[in-house]
Amino acid sequence: MGDVLAATVIHQDPNRMSLTLPDIERIAHLARLEFNAEQQTRLLGQLNGFFDIVDQMQAVNTEGITPLAHPTEVMGEVALRLRPDVVSEPNQREANQRSAPAVEQGLFLVPKVIE
Repeated sequence: MGDVLAATVIHQDPNRMSLTLPDIERIAHLARLEFNAEQQTRLLGQLNGFFDIVDQMQAVNTEGITPLAHPTEVMGEVALRLRPDVVSEPNQREANQRSAPAVEQGLFLVPKVIE
């Protein structure tokens, strides 16, 4: 679908990506989604908002900055604060399984769907 999106995107500024209402209609049609006019307008604003955020991030000069493999790399050898691995909730298996149509030995029974 990336190719489809690329083909439907209208570029008013060669460095800025944005969509139009016909683009939204076409994408919705391809995805077999149905939106009314208000939803299309709201979706257009949200998607173009995402593109605006991407434009802002791309505007940041990152030359000479080494990408991090993990965000904690900048912290060095800092011990992460983890909560103790203890049971904090009571066992409510039976209560949770009361509404199940079929249970056996504490397990949910489901119909076989693959032969």
